[in-house]
Amino acid sequence: MAKSLPPLTWFRAFEAAARHLSFTLAAEELGFTQSAISQHVRALEERLESQLFLRRHRALQLTDAGRQLVPDVAAAMARLETATQRFQPATTRPKLSIATSASIAHRVLAPHLPAFHAAHPEIALQITTTVWPDDFTATNADIEIRFGAEAMVGQGAELIEPSHLHAVASPGLLARLPDPPNWPDLARTALIQPVGLSTGWPDLGPLSPPLEALIYVDTHGLAADMAASGAGIALCHCQITRHGLESGQLVALDLVHTRAEEGYYLALNPSHLPHEQAVFAAWFRSLPRRPASALF
Repeated sequence: MAKSLPPLTWFRAFEAAARHLSFTLAAEELGFTQSAISQHVRALEERLESQLFLRRHRALQLTDAGRQLVPDVAAAMARLETATQRFQPATTRPKLSIATSASIAHRVLAPHLPAFHAAHPEIALQITTTVWPDDFTATNADIEIRFGAEAMVGQGAELIEPSHLHAVASPGLLARLPDPPNWPDLARTALIQPVGLSTGWPDLGPLSPPLEALIYVDTHGLAADMAASGAGIALCHCQITRHGLESGQLVALDLVHTRAEEGYYLALNPSHLPHEQAVFAAWFRSLPRRPASALF
């Protein structure tokens, strides 16, 4: 069995001592005592069974073995430093962490983030997307934007706006249906629905013919994207459809909108960045809101 590698501390002591040719200066650089540096180098020499330094009065001199070892150790230390720097913050600005549903990140935050950074360039954002409620437990974020019923989202969470469901499709798909579409037309069309809704297609109209989803997806954003691509007619939350309706990617069917039991909630967690947290929350609350009925 091969021997384990000597401790990294021994190599650090050797590399610093080789650069300075001084245990004292190496100790000052690394924050050790001179005696500790000497002991680490001695231990490395014993492990390698080679003398690495000639100890002169008030000076060190590398032996041939020491000179052979220096390039490899110096290169390894440089690679370790480079690898470590990748994980250092790239900015000195405070970084506010936000855990949000993927649908909100894509359909609500992304279109408005340029305006936020133009107004608050001093705040960096770290955005983590989630799908299921238990995903939030691992994020430890300053701000959470959750989807669910009021009883599920936690105490202190505030409903962002009244929740309604829209039936939406691409302009191309609707152009192939009568205007307005009748229930048999809808029943023959691929209907898309996010899972986790207490209100679904069967709740939107008469029981005959029944409207049933053909495609189930895990987020409202994916439902809206599939509708925009022409895959079918999606039933999804008004906050997620708003950007697609305003951009013309989606068109709302002329159906009675349905109040949803579930909605998007904003929660502020204990944070070491209370000012930045308050700034982002105020900005998010100020984003344009329109009643769902205004889009029909």
